[in-house]
Amino acid sequence: MLEDYDPDGFFCEYQGDAQRQQVLAGLLKRLNGTTPKELTRLSKAVDRELYNLGITFTLYHEGSSVDRVLPFDLIPRVLTPADWEIIESGSIQRVQTLNLLLADIYGEQKCIKDGILPADLVFKNPNYRPEMVGLKVPENCYVNVCGVDVVRGGDGQFVVLEDNARSPSGVSYVVENRQLMRRTMPNLFEGMNVRPVLDYGLRLHHALCEAAPAGVSDPQVVLLSPGPFNSAYFEHVFLAREMGIPLVTGQDMVVENDKVYMRTTGGLMPVHVIYRRINDDFLDPEVFREDSMLGVPGLMRAYAKGNITIANAVGTGVADDKGVYAYIPRLIKYYLDQDAILPNVPTNLCREKDGLQYTLDNLDKLVTKPVGEAGGYGVVIGPRASLRELEATRKAIEKDPANYISQPMVELSVSPTLISGRVEPRHVDLRPFCVTGKSTWVLPGGLTRVALKKGSLVVNSSQGGGSKDTWVLE
Repeated sequence: MLEDYDPDGFFCEYQGDAQRQQVLAGLLKRLNGTTPKELTRLSKAVDRELYNLGITFTLYHEGSSVDRVLPFDLIPRVLTPADWEIIESGSIQRVQTLNLLLADIYGEQKCIKDGILPADLVFKNPNYRPEMVGLKVPENCYVNVCGVDVVRGGDGQFVVLEDNARSPSGVSYVVENRQLMRRTMPNLFEGMNVRPVLDYGLRLHHALCEAAPAGVSDPQVVLLSPGPFNSAYFEHVFLAREMGIPLVTGQDMVVENDKVYMRTTGGLMPVHVIYRRINDDFLDPEVFREDSMLGVPGLMRAYAKGNITIANAVGTGVADDKGVYAYIPRLIKYYLDQDAILPNVPTNLCREKDGLQYTLDNLDKLVTKPVGEAGGYGVVIGPRASLRELEATRKAIEKDPANYISQPMVELSVSPTLISGRVEPRHVDLRPFCVTGKSTWVLPGGLTRVALKKGSLVVNSSQGGGSKDTWVLE
């Protein structure tokens, strides 16, 4: 099946040095024993199963919404032990730094006083929450769950595209993809020593219990969701089920005497840890948006008294802003006295005079991104943009330079992917998930997203991307 496969000049996850070839030999042999026709048949069966199981996400567009199955490719992406050592250690290093940064921003603010991070990047950031200044969180852990978006460039080296320190989503697909693979193509796993991912829920629950307020020996954890109309509701249901905890909305909770309770048929039950999947703005109408129907009035009072843990902590968004991202390698050096194991893509800040001029002079060579957007929206890939798109981008940047960064285009690695009955190269990225309680654990694998459109570098599900099972070998 892969005999005629051509990566078209890109670094391919299935190629590389002799050691990589040796690791992949068994898998390649079994894949080559499967015809594209058979793989297509299995792929259609998987799509039907995904739909029947309700494993979907909601796509919003121009005032309407539609539930879609995230396309799943049956050819797994494989990471060798050497690959994983870099990704795992580099991700842990970044999470440590993000937590130190947040403790500092909401504490002594030394990084600002020492000139490491510009003050306005923090204080003018819409995700900065002055309510968090001086408020201590257990274990000094602000980012209990973090998704670090990693790509491999043309030289085969891993680099970080962005950090997701608020409510990173997608881990449910990692677990479901593995279960689908084991049911659909169990023979591929023979002799491969693939590290497991199915214990994510247990690991997350353990970490959240470790983050409970001091003195609580048997913490009650709940998952707070906006409800079934949220695009990631499937994931909320999945995680609550995997952790064995109640899935609640704001209406299920109440604060009395600065303590948080869940309404049950047997009366009020104390709650000690909230794994929230709603934004800061909607958490507590007494403090943030007063029109919020999703949050719990008085929650911030209970939080400030240390009676409840909110994971991730309020105000973490200031640390994963695309502007702050540019400073992460310097912050790693500042807080840990280490070099970044996973480097950034070189980033030009349009808020700075030189960065702005360089960006405007090289729009057709750079990738430009609005700082406050997510999901691939607003990203313009200069070398592939039309003159009209470039001109519109120029006007947008000139109007609000601080809202933009630019980066050189990274030629993402490719992985063999089944496309219309043929195996073709498609670009991929990776989102490892880091879970922190008293220490940080990284789920061995993460979500590999794949750009299904030929030549596209945008892998986001909202932009037509799909996913693959990600194998980390022992």
